[in-house]
Amino acid sequence: MASAASTTTTNTWVKTKFQLSKPSSFTDYSSSSSSSLCNSISLRKPTTYSKPNKITCSLQTPSILHFPKQSPKYPPSTTIYPPAQTTTRQPKEISSSDKFAPQKWNLFQKAAAAALDAVENALVSRERQHPLPKTADPSIQIAGNFSPVSENPVVQNLPVVGKVPECIKGVYVRNGANPLHEPVAGHHFFDGDGMVHAVRFNEGSVSYACRFTETNRFVQECSLGRPVFPKAIGELHGHSGIARLLLFYSRAVVGLVDPSDGTGVANAGLVYFDNRLLAMSEDDLPYHVRITSSGDLKTVGRFDFNDQLKSTMIAHPKVDPVSGELFALSYDVVKKPYLKYFHFKPDGSKSPDVEIPVDEPTMMHDFAITEKFVVIPDQQVVFKLPEMIRGGSPVIYDKNKMSRFGILDKNAADASKIKWIEAPDCFCFHLWNAWEEPETEEVVVIGSCMTPADSIFNECEESLKSVLSEIRLNLKTGKSTRRPIISESEQVNLEAGMVNRNLLGRKTRFAYLALAEPWPKVSGFAKVDLSTGEVKKFIYGDQRYGGEPLFLPRDPNSENEDDGYILAFVHDEKEWKSELKIVNAMTLELEAAVKLPSRVPYGFHGTFISAKDLEKQV
Repeated sequence: MASAASTTTTNTWVKTKFQLSKPSSFTDYSSSSSSSLCNSISLRKPTTYSKPNKITCSLQTPSILHFPKQSPKYPPSTTIYPPAQTTTRQPKEISSSDKFAPQKWNLFQKAAAAALDAVENALVSRERQHPLPKTADPSIQIAGNFSPVSENPVVQNLPVVGKVPECIKGVYVRNGANPLHEPVAGHHFFDGDGMVHAVRFNEGSVSYACRFTETNRFVQECSLGRPVFPKAIGELHGHSGIARLLLFYSRAVVGLVDPSDGTGVANAGLVYFDNRLLAMSEDDLPYHVRITSSGDLKTVGRFDFNDQLKSTMIAHPKVDPVSGELFALSYDVVKKPYLKYFHFKPDGSKSPDVEIPVDEPTMMHDFAITEKFVVIPDQQVVFKLPEMIRGGSPVIYDKNKMSRFGILDKNAADASKIKWIEAPDCFCFHLWNAWEEPETEEVVVIGSCMTPADSIFNECEESLKSVLSEIRLNLKTGKSTRRPIISESEQVNLEAGMVNRNLLGRKTRFAYLALAEPWPKVSGFAKVDLSTGEVKKFIYGDQRYGGEPLFLPRDPNSENEDDGYILAFVHDEKEWKSELKIVNAMTLELEAAVKLPSRVPYGFHGTFISAKDLEKQV
């Protein structure tokens, strides 16, 4: 439970600082132009406010909340909102004016909108009477450099301090949550609209751009000029969460919103596969985003692999570096099958779904592959929707459940031969790699074990710990062991990162992981020797924080696993400026820093697309 001072501060912020106005009638927005809807959103100037009494991580430290006016330099009909595609192979072009046009409703729909708006007004008024938990308080979740930025059209010839290594040719892209509209109620950092940031290296010149991924949700909320889709973490808890779901689906029934083409935000992962950059969140299909010839970004549309993918796909699919196949999972929180596994050949053709037997819907953010197997975690963070009826969160830590890992052949036609191995009290939000050790008949999994397991989603007093661990799954005995890789004296929170992607699914020596200190800010990154536990750190400096470090191999044929460079966005909270740092992975010496034209918020995951791959982009 929060302290009295913390509760008072949060409640004061909800009532006074945020100044939540009653939602305007949908009919008000239907009379506006699409340009004014997207460019004239009512936003407030940042305000400072007092700190709560107890602080155990940086997200509990209130900071300035920035909400930029989305004022593009170019009108929507030209650059800022390019045409979208409705199919994957033979797209139908939709003009920007049609795509973001105001809704046109009949008299019945207008009456229904007014009635539902009145219900929402009452709901928001009721919610303001209660303090928000830290995990749903916008003043905490999207304050400071966690707060959103406006789109930035491509800027060429960026200044560089140092020298960019000649082997770096292509584009570094990173995803993140960037809410378009100021929240009217609860908001979790994970709830924001997807925005991709791109830094392109082309013939000695460096450019930067950032754009929203134009999901079905984003397009509809832009045309309405307000948030209407429920926020999965920040709003869907307790009785108010049920009310918001009923409101949303009531609006859908009368045609005020359309969830049929997905409700996801595409803000978490990025993967380049089958000559396409795909932006993903685990609540929807991927979205195809194209890198333009100038280095800008353009949303092509929701991507279903030529009508092959019928369900959601998690944000961490795995590309096998040898076969070129893409492996993925899909989970459902409402109906069976709760979990499915599938994979794609390099040409994009999909395997049949394999239903994985689990008793209840489970948080399945990540998984791992080896040369022969997929490694599927079935852990203790689960979805229990009835908890909302009892006034709680549907995402809970089930202490009575036994965590386990399923080992399944990559090419299995069904799950009849899956082998489950128990791993007590083990919750890994991310798995960095896995490989087979035939001599001991073990599968080795490298992941960061997080406690409390549900602390990202539910408020708790215990400080979060994320321990880099080696988990051994013995296929012969069916037993598991787990050990921390780093000694207790050097223990730090390590979250977000990767191994050399050319060795994914094979035994690796090094992992490059974010130093999530003070949680969840990232003060630098660590190069960890997985065999010895040796840790070498690169610290960004005073009041400078970053995000996920990306390891870019210098040469795929190099004999040295760590022969490459680390790329990471870093933000200076004193100067309020951002840059892309390029660090030699072997020596941990800074090679270059690219000065960026706008602030880059702390975000999620990224990838690098080589210049050769960009030439084949569709």
